[in-house]
Amino acid sequence: MFTGIIETIGTVESLDSEGNNINLLVSSSISKDLEVDQSVSHDGVCLTVTNKSNKSHNVTIVNQTIQKSKFSHLRIGSELNLERSMKINGRIDGHIVQGHVDDVGKCVNIEDESNSWIFTFQISDKFSKYLVEKGSISINGVSLTCFDIKDKFFSVAIIPHTYQNTNFNKIKINDFVNIEFDIIGKYVDRIIKK
Repeated sequence: MFTGIIETIGTVESLDSEGNNINLLVSSSISKDLEVDQSVSHDGVCLTVTNKSNKSHNVTIVNQTIQKSKFSHLRIGSELNLERSMKINGRIDGHIVQGHVDDVGKCVNIEDESNSWIFTFQISDKFSKYLVEKGSISINGVSLTCFDIKDKFFSVAIIPHTYQNTNFNKIKINDFVNIEFDIIGKYVDRIIKK
């Protein structure tokens, strides 16, 4: 479980196919502190560390995750937002993020607001029910607040700190992002359906 507060950015050093899976080598400043079997959020996707060194770590992306995330678009040099799992004895500064991606969103607009940015995304129709004005959403693992919701479109505001310390500064119009909707909303929806 994560909070959506990104610790650092990792860089994809290699992508190796093994059957339907992808073995990923990621270099980062936190790799040296990781342990094998730990969960780490990579652009909002919870992946298990399978190997590590002082400068990099390995994770395996299974076919199910490839199909449900933007990871089919990964390339060598891609930058990933990284967050280690939260500690129970700490503050939750963002919101509860599971690292279980629900949808792949598409960036449809970016407005420069003079030292902040408004990003607008499009999601699949079937997930629009989880968008709540001023509600929490995770984009590439970053905990954000959505607004200006119109059907399957919504916007988020990005402050300079987030822009400089996540891969939001690399997102361009038509780029894909990993989206995780708030778990509480998903549970409420499930209960109501029953």
